[in-house]
Amino acid sequence: MIRTVQASDIGRVRTVNEDSVWIGATRHGYTLGIIADGMGGHQAGDTASRLALETVRGILDQLEPDLPEAELKEALTTAIMEANNTVHREAQSDEKLHNMGTTIVAALLKGSAGYIGHIGDSRAYLIRDGEARQLTEDHTLVNELFRNGQISLEELDNHPRRNVLTRALGTDTVVSADLAYVTLAIGELLLLCSDGLSNYVSLEHLGKVAGINEISLEERAERLLQLALLAGGSDNISVAMLEHQGEAAVPETKEWER
Repeated sequence: MIRTVQASDIGRVRTVNEDSVWIGATRHGYTLGIIADGMGGHQAGDTASRLALETVRGILDQLEPDLPEAELKEALTTAIMEANNTVHREAQSDEKLHNMGTTIVAALLKGSAGYIGHIGDSRAYLIRDGEARQLTEDHTLVNELFRNGQISLEELDNHPRRNVLTRALGTDTVVSADLAYVTLAIGELLLLCSDGLSNYVSLEHLGKVAGINEISLEERAERLLQLALLAGGSDNISVAMLEHQGEAAVPETKEWER
């Protein structure tokens, strides 16, 4: 069984939550989780993330049952590309929305296996035995600098331009998404989040808190949000979790917003 939960908080500084988050089951039983973190100002960021999420969810909700894994990958890619078209087209049609864009991280699972697609710096982690492993690679300026050896690992987390994206959804007519295969063993958990969580909660604490099997997914999500808030909470914070709890790996939807 795949258990899911979602949670989002506006944070301590922002006046608008520009994150959009949804997780649950499609009409034919795939598990789908999406987080989009909008940018471009109050109305623009909120609009971009909402349009991206609605587009991806709407397309993938139409998937036929029992598709082979290769077709799941293609479907997720197509949905993200169509979301890019939708956001970009809307931005061009309204001056108030000009230059809006959004990150996106989405997981599409058939049973306990499937694909993660992402653009930007919203992330996916695999949680196993209380330890977190990052599955996505940020599309940011500082990550490019780090990969090229121009800054150290220590500088990576504290660089003044760490939030500058090199790739976003909706800002250009053409964009590419990174796709990665993922499979969950019993007891493992897939965690999706916006940078409002990953920028304030360490990899160690993500793993420890998300991996506390003795408490509910809802309580684990709440604790992660509180950690980010206690660390400053200067950004919107969103998290979605998918846990393989054994038996038949079918999604059991639990929607929760704090």
